[in-house]
Amino acid sequence: MRETASTGDQSWREYFGFAEPYENQADAVERAIEAGKSRGFLAMEGPCGTGKTMAALTAGAHLVRETELYDRILVVTPVKQQLQQFVDDLRTLNAGIEDPLDGIALVGKRDLCPYGREGKFPDDAGTHERCEDLREATARLVEDDGRSDGTAVAETAIDAEIDDEDQWWDPRKGQDLAAAARPDAATQTRLGEDTLATAGAASPYRPSQPSAPESMAEGDDPPLYCPFEADWYARNKGSPVDFSAGPENVVTIEDYLPAAVERGTCPHRVMSVMLDQADVVVGNYNHLFDPGSRPLLSGVLDDSTFVVVDEAHRLEERVRDLLSDRLGKQTIKQARNDCDLLVQRAQQSADHKRQVRDVLSAREVPLDAVDQARKFYDDLLRWLDDRIESFLDAEHEGWRADPATLPDRDREIPLRDPEAVERDELTEWAERKGYDGGVWRTLAQVGAAVEDVIDQLGLTRQPVCAAVGALAGQWWERDHSTFLREIELEHSPADTRQTDADYEAVYTPGLLCYNCMPATALRDVFDDLGGGVLMSATLEPLDVFTRVSGLDALAAADGDDEDARPVRSTTYDLPFPRENRASYLVDARPFTARNRGDPEAMEPLGEEWNRTRDEYAQALRALARSPGNVMIAMPNYREAAWAGAYLRETVDKAVLVDEASSNEATEDRKQRFFRGAGKVLVTSTRGTLTEGVDYDGEKLSTCAVVGVPLVNIGSPRVRAVQRAYGDAFGEDNAFEYALTVPAVRRARQAIGRVIRGTEEVGVRAFVGRRYTPDARHSVFPYLPAGEREEFTRMTPEFLADQLDTFWRDRT
Repeated sequence: MRETASTGDQSWREYFGFAEPYENQADAVERAIEAGKSRGFLAMEGPCGTGKTMAALTAGAHLVRETELYDRILVVTPVKQQLQQFVDDLRTLNAGIEDPLDGIALVGKRDLCPYGREGKFPDDAGTHERCEDLREATARLVEDDGRSDGTAVAETAIDAEIDDEDQWWDPRKGQDLAAAARPDAATQTRLGEDTLATAGAASPYRPSQPSAPESMAEGDDPPLYCPFEADWYARNKGSPVDFSAGPENVVTIEDYLPAAVERGTCPHRVMSVMLDQADVVVGNYNHLFDPGSRPLLSGVLDDSTFVVVDEAHRLEERVRDLLSDRLGKQTIKQARNDCDLLVQRAQQSADHKRQVRDVLSAREVPLDAVDQARKFYDDLLRWLDDRIESFLDAEHEGWRADPATLPDRDREIPLRDPEAVERDELTEWAERKGYDGGVWRTLAQVGAAVEDVIDQLGLTRQPVCAAVGALAGQWWERDHSTFLREIELEHSPADTRQTDADYEAVYTPGLLCYNCMPATALRDVFDDLGGGVLMSATLEPLDVFTRVSGLDALAAADGDDEDARPVRSTTYDLPFPRENRASYLVDARPFTARNRGDPEAMEPLGEEWNRTRDEYAQALRALARSPGNVMIAMPNYREAAWAGAYLRETVDKAVLVDEASSNEATEDRKQRFFRGAGKVLVTSTRGTLTEGVDYDGEKLSTCAVVGVPLVNIGSPRVRAVQRAYGDAFGEDNAFEYALTVPAVRRARQAIGRVIRGTEEVGVRAFVGRRYTPDARHSVFPYLPAGEREEFTRMTPEFLADQLDTFWRDRT
């Protein structure tokens, strides 16, 4: 029996949103509070029914309101459905207390920009980049020239605390710019018809982007500006929207976007102002772990923040992607052209050369450095084409005659041995060409100077060379143990777009600096915060999770270190009645590529099958015939196609076969699965339908996972990750930590779709010998103790009778 964390202090119940907690929920709240009070972290596995969301919010609310340790709660989740769950539970919590916690759910700038949402920007301009340009132009227009008293001229619901000495803008200029963008008096009565509208709300401004009034602009070409941004300055960087705009003081995009639009203030600025005032902030992983997105939270990422990391089993994979940088060939080409534009302009005349040099000199960048950067990018583009073509020549003879014969999948070209720590081919080539570290390190500075010239001279171009230079500098500086350098070929048929090289008819190339070891970055992020909870339905083995997530690195080896951050862990079992579910380990020979053969060479009815296929066909047939909706999760989509073809011939139910496709196609397939009589859905365990989807009620009665869903162990990235994990956690643990444990979590996520409530009945099955206790390379020890006790082992020939008995007893 698990030792509880109860200390007798039940004061947290004031913040608990329901009459009574679920089984284990009170213990989870108290463990989270204990971790928070000790400035530590709790790693918690709790399946559906544990009430993790409300437990984490209750603990956080208690810590914020009843201690001096924390000012706010930060929740991050990678799943939109879970983000909404936190919003709903926070509103439930607030409904039961006199002084509600102010909460806000964050979204990206692209979702909030009224012009971008309504397609008012040029086709070749991205929303983020266009917004930044308009913000800069607006800031220049509202600069205080000393003629204003600096007082605000519009009502402000949430006032910004502005030190007069720090205020560089004139709020009256902001008001004038906002007013200039309104329709004239003749059209004022048609507000909503002749004004920009979005999200069901009409703004006070004309639909087109306005140009600055001649009285406020310098020169004959008044710049475009943003009146929503101008209104924010008019309010002294305050917000006309407060937390009362949302139910129970919790605001989401559905609340603050239309409210801000109607009042004529930038919705993204409104969100940022409210963010600084919020007691609870709900966002996605990017907001906390992506270096590019984290600045939005710069004011709240400190030791007074209690963090809740939801769906934490995804942490490694998602953060690894966020910390990896891709530099596309087309972007490198744009950076080359940015530099070329300046070099050519300087060559046009002595006056132009002086203009370019004057701006560059302010950044202490000589024109020769711009020319060197141009030559470097030009040489890099040629090297990239040569390296890709030589790779394809070696792998696919004759591809140049017909590029369409190239494989229709993404490709990797590693630039070093993934299993060794050594310099990459690109870096070595660059040094031979004379592009040493001194060149790479200055590319960011050169790029920023080039962008200054382009901006100040009014050249019609959206430059990228500053960002490209920064990424190039990181390519040079980063170590070769944590990062794998490679060329990535994304399968992306060109259709009608122009290409420079034949292979681009099939692939979009780029340089990738791939992060193999996110634990160090995660440790640093967590160390900046006060404490928190990391939780998921599938975190076991918890000792592995706390190591790979960087948590163990926060706890010193000896307990005397004053900087030690306590790390605790707990696991709760599925709380729903055990008699409502059947759990099987189907002992069939391992479903490996060697055992099963090529699925595309197998006829649907088994004439060419080997013994392995026969065993699995028998198991799949029995499972598919279970009543209601059945999901069969195969190791990959190729095997899903084989299983689907076989089941269509052998079961009297509709069979849907999932495949790699667009989000819209996947959603349509899911909805067809839910509608009408029971069906069979065959998918990949590594697809999008096996986790993050709520199959509640009667949407799913049986789920079977076939084989252990390991990623492609031959992939250079996977090999590099395994080597990096060997360095960090020991060679004996490398394969387990990097591959086996994440695969078992994937499998557990899939079968976790079946039982989502107290009254639900269903079957869960792991099909394959590696799930059994005494098998070679068994993964049975990676299941939590409670699950290990529940699962019954049997061979395929007995499965049908067992299923019949289970379902007969429940009908």
